[in-house]
Amino acid sequence: MNDPEIYDGLTSILRQVFDDPELVATPDLSAHDVAEWDSFNHINIVVASEMRFGVSFKSSELEDLKNVGDFVALIRDKKAA
Repeated sequence: MNDPEIYDGLTSILRQVFDDPELVATPDLSAHDVAEWDSFNHINIVVASEMRFGVSFKSSELEDLKNVGDFVALIRDKKAA
């Protein structure tokens, strides 16, 4: 799975979670950029991503993520393993 496919998948997830058809997953996008991105929606994004991409995340892996680009790299690495 390549980065554009992951970004497309995350865009779909973000649009669904935030009910915003204009939202696009970009490398620099973070919780600070989306007003509704609280801890509850963060969990929804993580769970939806695990289901969509067929991976599992440890909480320690998620703590260091600063933006969507970091999340994409984590998903890519997990898919490659």
